[in-house]
Amino acid sequence: MSTQNIEKLIIKYLNSNASKDELDALALILEKEKNIKLFKSYIKTNYAIEYNMKKFNTDQSKKNLLEMINKEKKVIRMRKFQKFTKYAAALVMLLTTGYFYWFGGVDKNEDLTIPQENIVLTLSDGQTKIINPEEEKEVKDSKGKVLGVQKGEKLTYANNTETQEIVYNKLTVPYGKRFKLELSDGSQVALNSGTSIRYPVKFIEGKNRQVYITGEAFFEVAKDKQHPFIVNAQDLNVQVLGTQFNVAAYPEDNSTEVVLVEGSVGMYNKNKKFSKNTTTVLNPGVMGTYKKINKETTTQEVNTSIYTSWVKGNVVFRNATFNNISTKLERLYNVTIINNNKEIAVETFNASINVDKEPIEKVLEYFNKVYEIEYQIVNNKIVIK
Repeated sequence: MSTQNIEKLIIKYLNSNASKDELDALALILEKEKNIKLFKSYIKTNYAIEYNMKKFNTDQSKKNLLEMINKEKKVIRMRKFQKFTKYAAALVMLLTTGYFYWFGGVDKNEDLTIPQENIVLTLSDGQTKIINPEEEKEVKDSKGKVLGVQKGEKLTYANNTETQEIVYNKLTVPYGKRFKLELSDGSQVALNSGTSIRYPVKFIEGKNRQVYITGEAFFEVAKDKQHPFIVNAQDLNVQVLGTQFNVAAYPEDNSTEVVLVEGSVGMYNKNKKFSKNTTTVLNPGVMGTYKKINKETTTQEVNTSIYTSWVKGNVVFRNATFNNISTKLERLYNVTIINNNKEIAVETFNASINVDKEPIEKVLEYFNKVYEIEYQIVNNKIVIK
């Protein structure tokens, strides 16, 4: 296995994203001494953040490291894994002698080393396929039947498959990437960073067209009055006949937002049925916000381009808090932002970012000029003092 692939496994392990098979593979890899050294270096890289941000305390560092190994932490989320503890313990021994790898105060302008994660297509039988946005190929199921065609950053499903029962596929887009999907009925879906969508390979005559999303997606739904299109976003259903709208439904957010560009949509709880009398109906130019804590929906008129510009790589913030901006930047650039500056956390900003052309370093320089923030970059982690 190449060094690059080994590094990917280590990064996934440190961020608690590794599957059981990947953990087993990493255990085998760590039987070689050179790979153990590589593994240790990544632990040191993660831990250097705390070292640089506060006065070094050996006893506290040992305690913190052991806690991180045995349970999830906010900054470095490490999964307990028996075969790895001896290597982590070796690092504790280094700490007790007062040694720690020193990164010398990383230059703010140093380029980030961002782990490259893949866009993944999961078939109905659980088989997974890696989607390379630079390829053009037919996409087939486990039996060799053609489901559709991938051309670069778009996957298009055919409407001539023989199945007469609902069979689902799932497309997962990691942080730092975007992708497009055309469903079997011709509906277009743009998927933002950190988004997954579960959908039928083919919509069946006489049944609703229903898909399930986590994250953010922009829909251009093909008109079909006989078959309503329903988007399930966790606790919320959004029902349409034919329209353009954006749904933002990240699990970590306190609310789900639906912004209507064209047509008409209805928002209602997934455990209830669509009803014109009880459903919140949106008109074009209106955003519906579903509060998860109290399950209430409010509406307001908005400039829809602010909420849909991400489809073309542009992200617009208007009177957004720095905390809110940081969360979105983490998704867009596939980085972790650790903000220790309480004052800037609640400050509001207006900004427009072209994610495809402006690297995260340039975005940080903008905030540095406006607010004079101090920050450090260690691998794909950004620490704001």
